[in-house]
Amino acid sequence: MRVLFVCLGNICRSPTAEGVLRHKLREAGLAARIEVDSAGTGDWHVGKAADVRTRQAAQQRGYDLSALRGRQATAEDFHAFDLILAMDNSNLRNLQQLRPGNAPAELDLFLRRYQLELDEVPDPYYGGEAGFTQVLDLIEQACDALVLELKGRL
Repeated sequence: MRVLFVCLGNICRSPTAEGVLRHKLREAGLAARIEVDSAGTGDWHVGKAADVRTRQAAQQRGYDLSALRGRQATAEDFHAFDLILAMDNSNLRNLQQLRPGNAPAELDLFLRRYQLELDEVPDPYYGGEAGFTQVLDLIEQACDALVLELKGRL
């Protein structure tokens, strides 16, 4: 099973989701059975580390994002991954346009899939520290639900 998280630049929301899900899968004993990656619909940060504020917020909760590097989502991702989860509606639309017609991957909006208080993970990039904390809160909740879903699929 392969899961891909996608946001705009792949330096805030999607690497956070990748790091949180990897951590939770290790705790659940599923890390060897599920691959996790992240990407951005834009190409501005390809090869770059996650935003320093993202890394710091994640580190405070025990998630290590230091090895993650930005990459851009591709049409091939729709054949390489089973589940692609967008952080917001704008990125979902971008992914729908990128998706090849015969692609088997399931595409969805991350928070809406798990019926949380918000449909979208807000982009914390231009905000303060509270935005990065909110993103972590939302992603942790959704990843808990995702782990349960993945257990049921295996």
